Amino acid sequence: MSITTKGLSSAPVNFSNLVELLRSRAYHQPEQRAYIFLGDGENESGDLTYGELDRRARAIGAWLQSLDTKGKRALMLYPPGLEFIAAFFGCLYAGVIAVPAYPPRRNRPMPRILSIVADVQASVALTTTEVMADIEQRLVHATALSAMRWQATDNIAKDFALTWQSPAVSKNTLAFIQYTSGSTSTPKGVMVDHGNLLHNLTYAKFFLENDANEVGGTWLPSFHDMGLIGGILQPLYSGYPCYLMPPVAFLQRPIRWLQMISRYKITNSGGPNFAYDLCVKKITPEQRTTLDLSSWTLVYNGAEPIRQSTLDQFARTFEPCGFQWNAFKPCYGLAEATLMVSFGRRNHDAPVFCKAETEALERNRILAARDDDTGARTLVASGRFYEDYTKVVIAHPESLRQCAPDEIGEIWLQGPSVTQGYWNRPEETEQIFRAHLADTDDGPFLRTGDLGFIKDGWLYITGRLKDMVIIAGRNHYPQDLEFTAESSHPALRSGSSAAFSVDDDGVERLFVVCEVKREYYRKLNIKEVVGAIREAIAGEHELRAHEVHLIMPETIPKTSSGKIQRRACKARLLAGELELVKNQNNENDALVRSEQIAQPVSCA
Repeated sequence: MSITTKGLSSAPVNFSNLVELLRSRAYHQPEQRAYIFLGDGENESGDLTYGELDRRARAIGAWLQSLDTKGKRALMLYPPGLEFIAAFFGCLYAGVIAVPAYPPRRNRPMPRILSIVADVQASVALTTTEVMADIEQRLVHATALSAMRWQATDNIAKDFALTWQSPAVSKNTLAFIQYTSGSTSTPKGVMVDHGNLLHNLTYAKFFLENDANEVGGTWLPSFHDMGLIGGILQPLYSGYPCYLMPPVAFLQRPIRWLQMISRYKITNSGGPNFAYDLCVKKITPEQRTTLDLSSWTLVYNGAEPIRQSTLDQFARTFEPCGFQWNAFKPCYGLAEATLMVSFGRRNHDAPVFCKAETEALERNRILAARDDDTGARTLVASGRFYEDYTKVVIAHPESLRQCAPDEIGEIWLQGPSVTQGYWNRPEETEQIFRAHLADTDDGPFLRTGDLGFIKDGWLYITGRLKDMVIIAGRNHYPQDLEFTAESSHPALRSGSSAAFSVDDDGVERLFVVCEVKREYYRKLNIKEVVGAIREAIAGEHELRAHEVHLIMPETIPKTSSGKIQRRACKARLLAGELELVKNQNNENDALVRSEQIAQPVSCA
């Protein structure tokens, strides 16, 4: 069951593309500030009005038009900032397909960028003068990069705007290619058209219930769907200003995020689950006394597993600052569906939970647990979905039949927010975007690869299909195993472990890899830590960890958005490429197999 509101149109009425949207804002509200950038996370370093953004976009668009690039791809390599926004709209204004990516770090390899370039075959690369100076030295050794036309858009003359010609752009025209983060596979280019964007923005506006009185704020990366669509395009669509800061500014000092909310009376902001944990850990009681979070009435949490403990701790910690529990809006989305799939209604829904029996979950069933069942798992609902906008079904990933109401299955989606498919991957597009239910032939559906269920109209996410650990016929979600491992000893870094299974002569074995904290690794009692991990997993999950590995700080494979790359971690471990912690005798003592430490455990 999903919510329905007959008064909401099924498609945007005013605009058929984002060019028309920005042109309208620039005409009617030319002096209104659209984006304000806090370059150091604390002080305003620049801003853009709708009129200024339109002029910059027309100048960049006209320059691109002079190269006859309509319908071609433009690689965008920008640090966080206003120039990215101007260049993104410059691409749209030229009918060029934008391909956002994060610029390579100085003196670091750039395999992700090279793989994107090889896949997308961009004809032009856009960046800033500063990034260009660094990249130019590497072009000699990278043929694929040097073959493109490079341009620093902050050097494009303003007079180019006078020569701009409005492109022939429709709702079916590709706006940009969003490369997935690669948390479970090699990054793929998702083809997002103008119609997808406008539909998803309209859908989100219905849930967010926002208007021109809103004030947005974000530190999320602009080259990812949540940062770009939720943080940049949604404020433009709804007509409210947005404050932005670089992700690193938040990561270095999480207080900056909440200070921005407090100072500018931001009403709409959010991020992944780890961001709230980081605020609780890093913001001191003295700092909390300076915050006023009473304006923050929409607090979204998505992009990774959402935990009740995180919501509880954050709300309890910041309630004296005016934080409101009902402002929390756990949500779910993915690039293949543009962005948002499910959300909580702003002025209607508080967070919803489901306490389920653990053993039933391991068998893909939902069975309500007793209140006194201490071993039960509490799941956080990731919002509701609007049936006239997005159809959601739960299907058996193997039989392709629709699941019963009490079963966990793969989440399948249908609706105008579902994108065109993967760039240059027709077979994968057919398999993932054109699925049909075997029992009814209903379709086509997008297969998300995410596991979950629907209860009382709420969508619950339980894990990733490809990451599932299946041992002795029981399903174990890796994020649960990782959380248990990380919580077992203070030397282990939160959000920096990977649990996966390895085939050992036809038998699946559990392997666990955990990062240690920097302040611990030089004097680490490795056997003590590994023993704690093994004991915790045995006690919590009745599962034996066959091998446990401790690795150096900040070395576990992650995507650019911070998601654990479990399959990459597994491959690097088996290839001997992970940086294992060593004891003081310089011997590799970071690996302890189950035979070396006996743990009493009952395995099904």
